[in-house]
Amino acid sequence: MTILTRGAYAEPGTTQNYQTGTWRVQRPIHLHGTAPCHGACPAGEDAQAYLARLEEGNPRAAWETLVTANPLPATTGRVCHHPCESACNRGKYDEPIAIHHVERWLGDQAILEGWAYPVAPLAADAPPVAVVGAGPAGIACAYHLRRLGYRPTLFDELPVAGGTLRTALPPYRLPREVLDAEIERILALGIEFRAHTKLGRDVSLGDLRSDFRAVFLGPGRQSGREWSVNGVTPRDLHHGLDLLKEWVALGKVGCPKSIAIIGGGNTAVDLSRILKRAGASEVHVITHQSLPGPDVDPHDAMTAIQREVAQAIEEGVQIHPNRGIHRLILRGERVVGVEMVRMKKLDRGGGKVERVAFEGTESVLHVDQVIPAIGQEVDEGGMEEVLMGAGAFSVDVWGSSGATGVFAGGDARRGSSGTVSGAVGDGRRAALAMDRHIRGEVQPEGEARAPVTEYNKLNLHYFEHASRPLERVVPPADRSGDNEVELGIDLEEVKHEARRCFSCGNCFACDNCWTFCPDSSVLKTQEMASDGSHYVFDYDFCKGCGLCANECPCGFIAMAEDL
Repeated sequence: MTILTRGAYAEPGTTQNYQTGTWRVQRPIHLHGTAPCHGACPAGEDAQAYLARLEEGNPRAAWETLVTANPLPATTGRVCHHPCESACNRGKYDEPIAIHHVERWLGDQAILEGWAYPVAPLAADAPPVAVVGAGPAGIACAYHLRRLGYRPTLFDELPVAGGTLRTALPPYRLPREVLDAEIERILALGIEFRAHTKLGRDVSLGDLRSDFRAVFLGPGRQSGREWSVNGVTPRDLHHGLDLLKEWVALGKVGCPKSIAIIGGGNTAVDLSRILKRAGASEVHVITHQSLPGPDVDPHDAMTAIQREVAQAIEEGVQIHPNRGIHRLILRGERVVGVEMVRMKKLDRGGGKVERVAFEGTESVLHVDQVIPAIGQEVDEGGMEEVLMGAGAFSVDVWGSSGATGVFAGGDARRGSSGTVSGAVGDGRRAALAMDRHIRGEVQPEGEARAPVTEYNKLNLHYFEHASRPLERVVPPADRSGDNEVELGIDLEEVKHEARRCFSCGNCFACDNCWTFCPDSSVLKTQEMASDGSHYVFDYDFCKGCGLCANECPCGFIAMAEDL
């Protein structure tokens, strides 16, 4: 017979004997969530993870975490449209984390300090793989194949690697010394680069398939689309991408005083800015789309990066949104103007939207040249058996083309976003798929990720309001030539941004669960637990009160039914 004290269970050891966990109807669990920034990144970067390493005071570890997904952070930190920031939960609280600035700083610091990419030495018998196209998709694919232990050979018809990053992005957006440094460091990992080698001219796809274990095709889109207005084209027709390449290659381009550019993407906006630098007094951008803004449907807005559109307007570019070209006004074969018309959207059902001219809204714009910048097509040379006349690669999420051992991605993929970060993500996923193909493993349906941690899952009482750093941008009057326009942020601001991160869905060892548990049933571990935290639940004594979940700032703890 047990004899109780006046306090019932005050005898030594009785606390351990009376397991209060039997009262429980629900139990706390650690529920790792995908941070919204991670879920939104086309390249697959986990910004929350590298911001955590920064907050711990370890920038190199932050960069090493970043380049497990994206080998070009100094590049993408400058030119990406950063959808991660649009998705950032912090933006619903005050202002989103300046993720692209942090990414850029880490990339620049790695170059400055010579941090080595976290890649193991290459084995002597490493299987050979081929990558066609040395743009962002091809470079990312070759890099990730090298990380996986393969010996990549990178083919490109140009004398240097970089693709449109080098040939078509103005240096004021992407300084060439930054691009050169990042690419040289990647190629030095053991990636062979064969320049002046064009698929279909110098090597065939059949040759590659017989000589290599797998092939990735990332040729980009290099051919301008055909363009006319009711069958009429001006005599001096030039495509936007061709003029961009001319500016980048020569540092100059001939232009009249007044120009109209047709299109709403990055090529159109980049071209408008270089033409202003080249001396054009009037540059007009005419687009069916709307100016980007907080109240504009993203599907209706110009596809050009919003900050680039704003900078173009600052530099004197005139943008005519929701407009189309009704007819060209010619004097002989020379353009002297265009007749614009307002475009309206019509819902055709089934999710299809058509833009049609709104009659009676015509207006005349006097210009000396019209330049279409409406996108490019894939040059199918050497890839006919994969493209089959489609004009773009029809591939699954892993880049599988349907031809055994042949994968594709980047701008040449059907449905591509046309962004650098999207191309990097295509290259990364294709490398993983090529590895599985060579190993004879089944391809999963998609990338396995935990559910995104929503804003309402966070406990915001533990965060203080704090603004993001101000953008450092060269004033419009001082912008000229190739000088970089955006200047980034410094180390203290990078640290500040790391501290502002909510760590959505990921434990950051705040001790709240351990501190507030009334039954001491949250135990702190010396080494990190298997779920990535420093805490485990002692379910023998947890009564399922839910206090730990309620006080978790980052939504890492959830209450589940105790079966």
